[in-house]
Amino acid sequence: MNTLTRTTLALAAALTLLTPTASAAAPSTLEKGVLKIGMEGTYAPFTYRDAKGNLTGFDVDIARAVAARMGLKAEFVLTEWSGILAGLQANKYDVIVNQVGITAEREKTIGFSRPYAYSSPQIIVKRAGSFNPKTLADLKGKRVGVGLGSNFEKSLRDAGGINVVTYPGAPEYLADLATGRLDAAYNDRLLVGYLIKSQNLPVRGAGVIGKPEAVGIAMKKSNTSLKAAVDRALLQIKADGTYAKISRQWFGQDVSKP
Repeated sequence: MNTLTRTTLALAAALTLLTPTASAAAPSTLEKGVLKIGMEGTYAPFTYRDAKGNLTGFDVDIARAVAARMGLKAEFVLTEWSGILAGLQANKYDVIVNQVGITAEREKTIGFSRPYAYSSPQIIVKRAGSFNPKTLADLKGKRVGVGLGSNFEKSLRDAGGINVVTYPGAPEYLADLATGRLDAAYNDRLLVGYLIKSQNLPVRGAGVIGKPEAVGIAMKKSNTSLKAAVDRALLQIKADGTYAKISRQWFGQDVSKP
């Protein structure tokens, strides 16, 4: 294949990627022309309300960009994390954009887009305390706060010997950690860095646990047309620089890679 042919094919592929998806078959959604998006709304910096009460965050911006690329109106449905996956199965929304970790167990019943972000779990402790755990083994016998039904809760329980205290969301257990009701908390490294930087909570990050984990947009496993459209939209917002702009705004780095 000569150089001219290769260049022509590459340009054609790029144009196909960046072509608005309106020309493609419309994906199956609960309401025509609308993408209903499930999220917590209490999980800064991913999905939360700002001082004016407006829904904002990294996942909110990603969801809006994906919906726009699909030619759909973004409609957000807020719910507690503990019931968010059940809400998807009950047709309360089309997708979940809420840092949902892609795990083998979840993939048995839930469909996922291609990964759109990576992070690692991290132990969180009081800023002024002397407790400095490096591994989950260091948390044995300690009261550790975590979101109910999250991957983080499962990891703590699998480690054994930890007094796991579950909460509906991060604000509640971080408040208890700050006041000394907990010895530690366990959550996402990106969340920890954001809180320390933006909210000046009296907490700090301790041990980072394991390898970076992939998160994806969750949807019904049977909805293959929606998965195809979401995957295409994710590729498009990366190709046109939208993803990089959003990622740098919230984290100062590209979080789309491990």
